[in-house]
Amino acid sequence: MPEFAWPWMILALPLPWLLRRWLRPAAPGQALYLPQPGLPLTSAKGGATRGIVSWLSILAWLCLVTAAARPQWVGPPQAQQRSGRALMLAVDLSGSMRTDDMQLAGQSVSRFGAVEAIAGDFIARRNGDEMGLILFGSQAFLVTPLTYDLSAVRAQLQGAAVGLAGTETAIGDAIAVAVKRLAALPQQARVLVLLTDGVNNAGNIAPREAARAAKAAGVRIYTIGIGATRMRVPGFFGSQLVNPSADLDADMLSSIATQTGGRFFRATDSGELADAYRAIDALEPMPQTGPTLRPRHELFRWPLLAAAALLLLAIAPRRFARASGRSA
Repeated sequence: MPEFAWPWMILALPLPWLLRRWLRPAAPGQALYLPQPGLPLTSAKGGATRGIVSWLSILAWLCLVTAAARPQWVGPPQAQQRSGRALMLAVDLSGSMRTDDMQLAGQSVSRFGAVEAIAGDFIARRNGDEMGLILFGSQAFLVTPLTYDLSAVRAQLQGAAVGLAGTETAIGDAIAVAVKRLAALPQQARVLVLLTDGVNNAGNIAPREAARAAKAAGVRIYTIGIGATRMRVPGFFGSQLVNPSADLDADMLSSIATQTGGRFFRATDSGELADAYRAIDALEPMPQTGPTLRPRHELFRWPLLAAAALLLLAIAPRRFARASGRSA
């Protein structure tokens, strides 16, 4: 249905007639200039032309006022695709994330390679969430502030490289950066998904201390410990089995998740990593119905173009009359 965004602009409609009534008329000596004595003041043709010009000017003014009132076409209500949830991802980029102990589509990939693929799909599924990305190693960095542009978050994750933030692991600092960003928002649902493969051995804030701050701020933390438990590596006396995740502090990650109302996931392969992200999807469901909005399409261009065309038509007879006078 059509409506006006600024209907009060209609009050300007009688402005030309009010100005004509209130402004003082010109003095008799300045009202008329006749280049040739004896020229008649009016004629039937001239009176008709002035009448047409007057009506064209009136219509042009009506169109200008209509355009100034901003006519709009308001569409039917549509569900708004925003959940109101602020979700932050914190991904470990320490040196151990280079370990090739994960399988993806039958190929051996590094831990970060698996995260890059599976977390990228998780990001794409969260359409409607406000998301941000923290990358941490020896230090924690906010790479992408909270945004509804999920493609930007995914692009930043895919453009990251292991070791970019240092070779150690500052889990506590990563949680603190996320809490600082999430706590300042008015949304009630604040979520942090933290993925790491090691133990906190860098940074200025202890993970459990950061977890207490997260709990006070109402931030739920889902922790994911990634890394296989068995891996065959070449040795001096032949290949041998080792545990590449011996340094993973699973107890600490589980405590952080429990303390903040989240959940801990252990991902020893890419399948379990995908299951962890699917479980987080289920635990933080997207709302089925959200706030609605009505799309608005601006229509002011059409009365504005009509006003310009009418003004050109109003000017044309005067120019034609002047040209005829010069030729005579």
